[in-house]
Amino acid sequence: MARKVDGKLRRVKTIHIFGRHLPGSNTISFEFFVWAPVLLFSMVAHEYAHAEAAYRQGDSTAYMLGRLTLNPVKHIDPFMTVILPLVLWFGSHGTYTFGGAKPVPVNPRNYRQYVRGDIIVSLAGIAVNLVLFLIFTALFATVGTLAEAVPALAPTFEILQRMMYYGMWLNLVLAFFNLIPIPPLDGSHVFYHLLPPGAGLQYRQLQRFGFLPIMVVSFMLPGVIQFFLWPAVKLMRLALAMVIPVALPNGLPS
Repeated sequence: MARKVDGKLRRVKTIHIFGRHLPGSNTISFEFFVWAPVLLFSMVAHEYAHAEAAYRQGDSTAYMLGRLTLNPVKHIDPFMTVILPLVLWFGSHGTYTFGGAKPVPVNPRNYRQYVRGDIIVSLAGIAVNLVLFLIFTALFATVGTLAEAVPALAPTFEILQRMMYYGMWLNLVLAFFNLIPIPPLDGSHVFYHLLPPGAGLQYRQLQRFGFLPIMVVSFMLPGVIQFFLWPAVKLMRLALAMVIPVALPNGLPS
């Protein structure tokens, strides 16, 4: 997600919400270790995409600060990436969690074309999540096929396929959740450029509240979130219909 202020150093922020969107499990501790690595990788890829896109548009801020990397350590925020998600996940008995990654610094004044660059950088993370969804879908099918060829390793393949399932769903959630036009989500930056100058300026003032607006909407108006995640649900159902023939007995969450 991109949060920007004209003429100043800006930071690309990513926030992630999921939980009721995830099927339950018999042991939330085990399930945590299945989806957590996938989510971390997907968040890092999302942030890296923002940094890479900014660099290609002429801004080297993230590169100079060592953020143009897939090293997860560079993108982890102790509270938003670790403490908050853990507390919410185990506190809700595995039904809900919420978190984010360390902001990626960008300076849109360095973009060769401001509007074009701002839109490209804002949508880069979403594009990568959609590509990862396709990759995880292909890997889900591949793991199922390999399990048939090597039945002795079926338990291991079941865990791997379960991880691929979460990779499919979480990347869809990340992509469509970030399209919501509420600051500081990525979609808000695209929406900003569609507004008249005066309205756009007022709309941008919401950025001063950080994550508060989207958190309020998430908890008070969950129907809004469900509306934007509807395409993710449809795409997930379509993908599962294609790969279900090679799904293993425990390859899908219960």
